[in-house]
Amino acid sequence: MKKFRLPRKIKKKLNGLWLYPKDEKGNSLMAHPKTSQEDYTAVKQGLVHNIFDRKNSRKRSIEFHQKIDLENFISDELLKTYVDNYFREDLRVASYQILINAKNNKHALKFYFNFVNAYQLNEKDESYSNIPALAVEQAQKLLKKTKTPKK
Repeated sequence: MKKFRLPRKIKKKLNGLWLYPKDEKGNSLMAHPKTSQEDYTAVKQGLVHNIFDRKNSRKRSIEFHQKIDLENFISDELLKTYVDNYFREDLRVASYQILINAKNNKHALKFYFNFVNAYQLNEKDESYSNIPALAVEQAQKLLKKTKTPKK
């Protein structure tokens, strides 16, 4: 059986992480178009996509930040229910306090909006599930940075 080989210039163009479309559970298989004939033909047919494709990733990033960075103030009681529903019991008080402080800080306000919008979007689409926790973590880092006095 003949070994699959590609010219060097074509191999250079195939750098990145290639994935097949998602199945019904949301999982996707990885493709190796540099070493596999089947995967290379799938790339040629357009079935496989590169997740590091710069053309599409910039557009997706801009769309993502437009959704996540919208100004969306909610009441403190509703924020408390969001935090109670999202975080486990031992993290709720600290996370709520961080978000209240972020709401009142002009530098960390963006992460308050990120938490609120990501939580609301997560109810519709599960792909936003980690963003509320990351928003609280980033707000905490930023609040610590702004409180330290300059020497």
